[in-house]
This record gives sequence, C-alpha cells and structure tokens, in this order.
Amino acid sequence: MIEVIHFQRKPGSRGFSIERLFEDLRAAMPATIHCRTHIAPNLSQGLWSRIASILDACRNAGAVNHVTGDVHFVALGLPGKNTVLTIHDCGILRRSRGLKHALLKYFWYTLPIARCRVVTAISAATRNELIELVGAPAEKIRVIHDCVSPEFQASPAIFNRVRPTILILGTAPNKNLERMAAALEEIACSVILVGRPTDTQRAMFLNRGIHLIELGDVNNGEILTAYQRCDLVLFASTHEGFGLPILEAQAVGRPVVTSNCSSMPEVAGDAACLVDPFDPRSIHAGIERVSCDENYRAQLISRGFENVRRFSATRIAAEYATLYREIATTQS
Repeated sequence: MIEVIHFQRKPGSRGFSIERLFEDLRAAMPATIHCRTHIAPNLSQGLWSRIASILDACRNAGAVNHVTGDVHFVALGLPGKNTVLTIHDCGILRRSRGLKHALLKYFWYTLPIARCRVVTAISAATRNELIELVGAPAEKIRVIHDCVSPEFQASPAIFNRVRPTILILGTAPNKNLERMAAALEEIACSVILVGRPTDTQRAMFLNRGIHLIELGDVNNGEILTAYQRCDLVLFASTHEGFGLPILEAQAVGRPVVTSNCSSMPEVAGDAACLVDPFDPRSIHAGIERVSCDENYRAQLISRGFENVRRFSATRIAAEYATLYREIATTQS
C-alpha cells in the first residue's frame, strides 16, 4: 500500500473545482494507493498565513506528497524528493504586472517548481506556458489531464431550434462575456449564466434584448441541472488552463461551442464547434451552425460521448497512481 497525502487549499466562499476533481480521483484510485487529504490551516491571504501553511505542510509531510493546486507555495515546506505539484494554469501571471508579477512568478511558480520532484500540468497548453512564461524545465513537467466527474451522465433532450437556451459559465475577464454577448445580439435565445456578473456585464446582455437567467454561485447538483436545462453550451474563453465545462457538457449530451485557442481544442477533440473567441462574428456563426444544422449537432453530441472517455476518473486516477508508484519506489 502506498500512502499519499493530498495537500489542498483552505477553500474560500467561491471555487471548489480543484477539491471536487481530487475527490473524484481519490474515489477512483486503485486499491493499492491510499490518499489522505490535508487542508491548509489558513486561507491563502497575506504573508504570515502563507508561512503558517508552509510550516504546517512540513509537519504533515508523508511518504508521497501531492500539492493539488492553487497553494503552490506549500511545496516549500515539503521534501522535494517525494513531492508532486499540480499546476492548473498561469492565469495569475497573465493578470499581474510589475513587482506583483515578479513576486508571484518567483513564489508561486519558480521556487515551488524547483522544489518538487515532478510537476503535473493539466493540459499541454499549461505545460507550454510554464516552459515559456516561467522558464520551467520541460523534463520536469508531465501532462495529466483533469477528469470529468462520474455524476455527469447523459440526459437526452429535444433541441429548441426556435429559442435555444444557451449556458455560459463564469464571469472572470477570460470568460469573454462582452464578445459572447455581442455574438448573441441577433439570435433569439435565453442565456443561463453561472457566476455573479457585474452591473456592466449584466447590461451587455439586457441591452441587447437577451433574456438572462443568473444562477450565481452553484453547487454540484445545481451545475448539473444547468447543463440539463440548456440546449447548448457556449464556452468561448480567451484562455483556459483546461476547460472542464467542455467535458461536463459533452458527458450530459449537449453540443459545445468553444474557442480554437489555448487548451480548449486539446480538451474538446473533434467533438465541439471551434470558433475564434476574439471575433464575435465567428462566435455568432458557430452558434448559428449548431442551432440550425441538425446533423452537425448530432455528430457533435455523439463525438462528445466518445471524447469524455479519454478523461474518465478511473483513467486519470491510474495515471496519478503510476506516478505515485514511481516516486514511492525510488524512496524505498
């Protein structure tokens, strides 16, 4: 039996995708791997709370340690020879400038990467960013994708061609709400929006006469219901570390319109309509094609069911199990 400790962030009021991901992976892990979760004692806020989390990690180190994401810096308190660090994206670097950018790059990426035995990136796109933006050694970074939760199962529905319901997930700048709203201006539709939009973001839809249903922050059950309620998923982000909503939509059986850049083609495979997220006309054309071409839409749904098999929890857990065995063997 190999004992593995999953070091996780202390979750705040929003964002539980990393926690849900590794909960699914632990449930699918082979019987020879036992994973135990250790949650950081403090939120990732301020210098002293982060130092306390590093010291706490040091006190709770095990035979194989895995920092599951977001709190990269706790790797500084763990023995490098048996520590894995998963990096989900480089968005924080893209959003920062000046001194803040330099500090984040050094303490969130450069030092933790140097400290760890192996770094796993959740997509080839993220791996390439780590090499290009951070200067991380390529030989140290392996791609192990995210998994789609088994709770997302096929839920057939009749497509509403007259007035489709379109699901959009997220309100962060990279989610590209302004261009997606512009693309929908002349399309009769309703939009279900997951997340909390600003007044400006809300006005982007309402001023164009688009019926907007705001769900705010949602739990696992509510997000599943949102997929089941919609006719198609619009996920035309400008940048993603992975793009899990693509797989969740495909697993439920909904056609997806997503971006032709970053990690999204890698995740979508041949089972989504790819568009240019920087061009509202391209997004518009993709939505129109999926809405109007029944054969194309059926192909996307069928291919989607095939595509999600690449990302099953059992398959991804097996990849992590292989890595854990490799590390444990070299320690014995």
